[in-house]
Amino acid sequence: MIAIIDYGSGNVAAIANIYQQLRIEHAVTMDAGVLARADRYILPGVGAFDTTMRFLQQSGLIGLLREQVLERGKKVLGICVGMQILANGSDDGALDGLGWIPGHIRRIDDSLLHSGPRLPHMGWNAVEPVPQADLFRGVDARRGFYFLHSYWFDAADPADVTASVEYGRRMPCAVARANVFGLQFHPEKSHSNGVAVFRNFAQD
Repeated sequence: MIAIIDYGSGNVAAIANIYQQLRIEHAVTMDAGVLARADRYILPGVGAFDTTMRFLQQSGLIGLLREQVLERGKKVLGICVGMQILANGSDDGALDGLGWIPGHIRRIDDSLLHSGPRLPHMGWNAVEPVPQADLFRGVDARRGFYFLHSYWFDAADPADVTASVEYGRRMPCAVARANVFGLQFHPEKSHSNGVAVFRNFAQD
């Protein structure tokens, strides 16, 4: 069963609808008992870094999630700000992140965007996954995914970057370390490509 963490993110229902259509067992929850029984987790992605971290801290569930993910090896997928909180910290906030994938969330420096795009990075973009990224199996990378953000994941280990995007410069848009996965784009808004990603996360 996939537990979709319900910390007030606006895209929770869209993710749940996709899993409903795929007939994959899931629950939208913040219940500790349900989270303990789940096989894997999704950290949705709408909101600010500190707001999301503060909600998780106040929920008292970070210890439980850390045990399930880091000690028991259950898979977790962070989306947009859900990916960003996997890092150690962010230019977007003052609080510490979870630190499950070492790195820092950087605001895109639009003075370095050579082809003149503006922030936020919004709309569809092709992506370039690394060959071994199973989460992208069956995805049309040229069609890409829907983005809405102004930040990128500066991974401490470049080997943790599993896909990149070109938006005025090339930057990471997906990361993974062992059983922890993060996506800067919104698969729940990316039609068949997004459905493929959610299916892969449920099956791998």
